[in-house]
Amino acid sequence: MASLSLKHIYKKYPGGVTAVSDFNLEIKDKEFLILVGPSGCGKSTTLRMIAGLEEISEGELFIGDTLVNDVAPKDRDIAMVFQNYALYPHMTVFDNMAFGLKLRKVPKEEIKRRVEEAARILDINHLLDRRPKALSGGQKQRVALGRAIVRNPKVFLLDEPLSNLDAKLRASMRTELTKLHKRVETTFIYVTHDQTEAMTMATRIVVMKDGLIQQVDTPQNLYDLPVNLFVAGFIGTPQMNFLNGKLEMEGDDLYFKFGANAKIKVPADKANNPALKEYIDHEVIAGVRPENIHDEPMYLTSMSDSVVECDVEVTELMGAEIYLYLNFEGSEDATNGKDIIARVSSRSTSRAGDKIRVAFDTTRMHIFDKDTERCIVH
Repeated sequence: MASLSLKHIYKKYPGGVTAVSDFNLEIKDKEFLILVGPSGCGKSTTLRMIAGLEEISEGELFIGDTLVNDVAPKDRDIAMVFQNYALYPHMTVFDNMAFGLKLRKVPKEEIKRRVEEAARILDINHLLDRRPKALSGGQKQRVALGRAIVRNPKVFLLDEPLSNLDAKLRASMRTELTKLHKRVETTFIYVTHDQTEAMTMATRIVVMKDGLIQQVDTPQNLYDLPVNLFVAGFIGTPQMNFLNGKLEMEGDDLYFKFGANAKIKVPADKANNPALKEYIDHEVIAGVRPENIHDEPMYLTSMSDSVVECDVEVTELMGAEIYLYLNFEGSEDATNGKDIIARVSSRSTSRAGDKIRVAFDTTRMHIFDKDTERCIVH
């Protein structure tokens, strides 16, 4: 098994295009690390540099204690699972899984043992005689994983392996991959643009944008303590609401004022933060997650300092909860210009066309610098 160390890694293409900039990361042995970000952020390029499929322009890549910048992909002791499975259509499942071992001249009995063991782990032992065209998308994905497992690699690299599956199968495969990681006890490095996959499977997540690392942390810390506006908006479904407004003192209390005449009181622990005091009488962006906006009477009473009137534009019943799309007079989401979303209990009686009052849980509010987009206080 192996840890990885990426030191000041750059990927530059002819014409001055830089896909990855100054990438620094220590990946622990047996970690499930996920690289996440929008299309074109450099996550797949980073994975391909680790695999040796892309040349590193600058920097050093270590697998264990070995510098592998100039080591051929086949000698890096890694296995890669691609988005399109890359199975040989004329071979059976057994032969697809065994192919890499045959190339390495592994004895036949050892190949049979490894393939059957991997098939048992992935619950595909009944498919070993079939060809890929007779398999479903989920079964093909398991075969691709099995082909990687049989090699007992130091590192698994997975490039958006679930993106071709339907929503239900993707959810079950997430669980299977988490179980697989625990069983094989190998380092997993996984690329996806789906933050739900990242939040549910990773021990740590690397959030990338424009070839740069924005934040590296556990899923919970990314959710609760985002370092900037991009991370706050990228992690979480529906995404965090962002409001343009101004911090103003009224007597001894600090308020965030937004829209035509809406205001919510900033809690004392945030208001007393020295970093925030510098922003009094300045415009800032407040971030509030949908689940921290409430329409139930108990919240309206207990959070009376942060109650605002608004119109309900649309409601979406999601089963156990309802999404309310809210319009505050003179205000809209600062990043997408759309309605503010509240995620409330399915017991909510709010309906489209209603004028209602909602309470913001300001203890969970984030305040961002409008110019740098860095988080000032959580």
